Amino acid sequence: MTDTPVDQMTFEQAMKELEAVVGQLERGDVALDQSIALYERGAALKKRCEDELKRAEEKVHAITLNADGDPTGTTPVEGQ
Repeated sequence: MTDTPVDQMTFEQAMKELEAVVGQLERGDVALDQSIALYERGAALKKRCEDELKRAEEKVHAITLNADGDPTGTTPVEGQ
């Protein structure tokens, strides 16, 4: 587990750490208090990944195409 705040992680960083957290929890070789902390961190990492995926999806949906199917620009995404 890193000390990097979850809200400052890239999608890739959050996903990598989430995989590590799940691995530790699946092994079951950590104390109860540490398991709870890992679970909480994992939940925050999962939310970060979901939020980043949603943001990326919104950007993709904002791309407009011309009659030939070529991108012509982007439409502003709400909140951006």
